[in-house]
Parts: sequence; C-alpha cells; structure tokens
Amino acid sequence: MSEREAAAMRTVQFFDTTLRDGEQSPGVNLSTGEKVEIALQLEKLGVHVIEAGFAASSPGDFQSVQAVGRAVKKPVVVTLARAVEKDIEAAWEALKDAEHPGIHIFLATSPIHRKYKLNMTKEQVLERAEYAVRLAKKNFPHVEFSTEDGGRTEKEFLAQVAERVIEAGADVLNIPDTVGYMTPEEYAGIFRYLKQHVPNIDRVRLSAHCHDDLGMAVANSLAAIEAGVEQVEGTINGIGERAGNAALEEIAMALKTRESYYQVQTDLELKEIAKTSRMVSKLTGMLVPGNKAVVGANAFAHEAGIHQDGMLKNRSTYEIMSPETVGQTASQLVMGKHSGRHAFRDKLTQMGYQLNDEQINQLFIRFKELTDRKKRIEDEDLISLVEEKWGESQEVLTFEAVHLSYSSQLLPTASIRIRDARDGQVKEEAACGNGSVDAIFKAVDRVVGESMELVDYKIHSVTHGTDALGEVYVRLRQGDVTVQGRGVSTDVLEASARAYVNAVNRVLLRRDSRQEQLKKELTPAGS
Repeated sequence: MSEREAAAMRTVQFFDTTLRDGEQSPGVNLSTGEKVEIALQLEKLGVHVIEAGFAASSPGDFQSVQAVGRAVKKPVVVTLARAVEKDIEAAWEALKDAEHPGIHIFLATSPIHRKYKLNMTKEQVLERAEYAVRLAKKNFPHVEFSTEDGGRTEKEFLAQVAERVIEAGADVLNIPDTVGYMTPEEYAGIFRYLKQHVPNIDRVRLSAHCHDDLGMAVANSLAAIEAGVEQVEGTINGIGERAGNAALEEIAMALKTRESYYQVQTDLELKEIAKTSRMVSKLTGMLVPGNKAVVGANAFAHEAGIHQDGMLKNRSTYEIMSPETVGQTASQLVMGKHSGRHAFRDKLTQMGYQLNDEQINQLFIRFKELTDRKKRIEDEDLISLVEEKWGESQEVLTFEAVHLSYSSQLLPTASIRIRDARDGQVKEEAACGNGSVDAIFKAVDRVVGESMELVDYKIHSVTHGTDALGEVYVRLRQGDVTVQGRGVSTDVLEASARAYVNAVNRVLLRRDSRQEQLKKELTPAGS
C-alpha cells in the first residue's frame, strides 16, 4: 500500500465503555481509584472517548465520573444519561471541570421497548429525544444520542429519530444492537439505510455499539465499519452485562491486520493493548480465557510439532500478527532471589510501570518474600505483585502473618496478625472454622470487631508449576456495601488472607467516605 493510499484511508474512532457497560458485568464493582487507573491507561492506549459511568445512578458513580473527568486530558469523557432533565443536569455537574466533557443520552426506540418499558407513542419518543438533545447541547460541546435497541427498531422510525436529534444538535448518533440479536449483514444494512434516507446524516458521526449474545459483536462492529460508521464502541476484553460487548482490542487488531481489506486505519497505541487488558482483568476479577483472541495467554503459543517447525522456519506461517505489536514482548531479564533493587526497578520500567521510590521499596519487600518460595519469577508474577496494590488510596489494616493448625479430625484453627493504622497497634486473633479459609476469615473478622458476608471466592493460578503464584479474589458485603478484594502468594491460604484483608479495607474506607459525605451534608453552610 502506497503512502498516498494510506493517507486517503479514513480513521475510525474508538469509544470505550469498560467503566460503564463493562462494570455492569455481574460481580464487578470498581472503586473510584480503580476507575481512574483504568481511565489513565485507556488514555495511553489512545481511545478517543471514555464513558466513565452513569453519573445520575448513584453518588458513588457520580464521584467516579467526576474523578475520571478531572484526571484524563486527551479523550472526551462522557457519562451515560437518560433522556430526562435530572440525568442531564447531574451529567453536567459531574463533568463541568473535565477538559473535554461529553454526554451520552439514550432512549429506547424499538416497538417492544416503546410498548412494555416506556409506554410511549412514536411521536412522544421523537419529542423526548429532541428535547433531551437540545437541553444537553446548552452545556455540552459533545452530545451523543443512542437509540436503545436500535437493532430491533423499524428502519423508517430510526430515520425519523435520527433526523430529529441531528437537527437538535447531536454530534454522534449511535445505533446499538442492545441485545446482540443482529447478523453482520442486517446490522450494516441499518447504517446504509440511514445514509440513504436521512437528509442531514452528513452532520453527525455514526457509531456502532454491539453486544455479544450470539457471539457476533466483533463481526457486527466490523460490518458496520464497512458500511461507513466512523466510531465503534466496546470494552477491553469484551466484558459487559450478559455475554459482554464487542472487544475493542479485537476490532483494533482486525483493522490493523486486515488494513488492505477494510481500507480503514486506527491511530490507537497498539503496544498498550496487552497492558490494558491485564489491568482490566486484575481490577475487575474477570479472568481472560487462555484462548481469547489477541490477549489470551495462548494467543501466541504454539505446541503442535508441525506448528513449531513452521514457526522456526518463518513466524508468518502460523502468526498473522506479532506479539510485540500488542505489547507482548518477551524479556531476557530473568528475575530471581539474587536480583537487586536496581534490576527490579529496571524490570518494572521495561514492563511499563512508572513507580516512585516508596512504591518500589514496598513492592521489593513482597518480591523478596516471593523469591524465597519461587526459584524463577515470571512477568505474570511481577504484574500480579504490582497490580495487587493498584486502586488503593490507603490501607487501614495491613496483613503481617497467618498461622494455621489443621487436622482431618479436628476443626482448623487460624491465627492472624494485622497492623491497624488507626491506632498503630499490631493485633492478633484466632478462630476456628469449617475449613482453613473459613477460619482465616473469621479471625480477621475478630480483629475488625465486626462480621462480613462472603459473597464470592475465586482462586486463579497466575503462572505454572508447583511453585505457581496463586491469586485469590473475594467479594464481601456489609449492609448495602459490596466490595472486591484480591491477594497473591505462592500459598493460596496466605493469598486468601491477603485478599480478605484487602476487601475489609475497602469496606472500611467506603464506609468512612460515606460518613464523611453525610457529615458534610448535615453541616449547615458557613458553620
């Protein structure tokens, strides 16, 4: 392809909704700090629009949207909003300090939604959509309108909605396949129809948003791009409610790898894909399957003898893209018990982590503890050590040690030692349980002086072998507060203790934050 041909190709924009649609995955509950961490990484990846949440849905989501809006500088930051005044007002209040504020208004348009959910006529939907866009346009320089369940909406009515919202000032028109029902040809046909039947369609950017209920989200998104859409929406790793969303990294690599076919280019920083995928996986607790396209552990692995022979002769025999393209670079620096602090820092820098001296010192202690148990430290081990700390603004309780007594004929007993930052005291408690893990959790509850409800518990092996690093995720609930914690160690029982303490910290911090907010609300102005 010549430089002239490349310059003539259009560039598709990427709209990332990991922090909103992705967080709607069952069991995912990101803290404000974690959302900011992900948003800053998405900025490095080069996404054009970040949907930070649904500001009007809860005070916590409002704070997260506001924090993301203040943190990132290059992408447009949007919040989801229903086509009602209070949502639009809350959206502006949350994002008025953002460098590039935007709003994403949605209103259902399909017959089934109009009848059973909205109880509105077509004309009422048209009027509500136009009013909401005009209201939002008074403050927001970037307004996107989505026809919820657009895939199952009559094309003629979609055209009417499109013409009205574009006239009202919408900058982006999104036609989502909300329930993952469409086939690629059907979905592409919607955009071709709108281009032919909406007179003012050239004044708006068309966007595609696909769900994966039938496993066609990426295929549908690519078909929409072929039909001329200029923006594609999705999430990292394809996470989302039900079967998830279109995986942005798969769309990006399809456009890059088959550039001569699609005649479309992306300006994403593709080498940030692997790191972004790992971060989202760690912070959400949603593990990436080994056979996942582009970012799975086996995406660039070859075991069959014929494949290995071909790879040795020429990588292109079995690899259509290189691992280096997405940031999966192999390192020659082997980390072990004899590695020093300098080598440790250099290694983390090579992996893309920018950490200060205090963070390096804290992680180096954990690294040395790990080398006493594991001969060779792999990249995945270091990633887990670093990201175990991410999203934490502070620690109320610090895990120090755990001791277990177990017998097949006696109840397991766990002793735990924890440092409490509130009074600087080291506290020890012991408890019996139905199993070793249960005993550990009950001992932690005794230290805290209150009980937590364990909602979920998962163990994941980060690396391979008998000395593999184990990663534990727990989800706790106390009242209406639900949090997730994680911990890593070569011993799954220690990892369990670390994960539980991590989760308890989040409960305490969330509760303190709520109490502080309530105190501010109850304090008279000027007092």
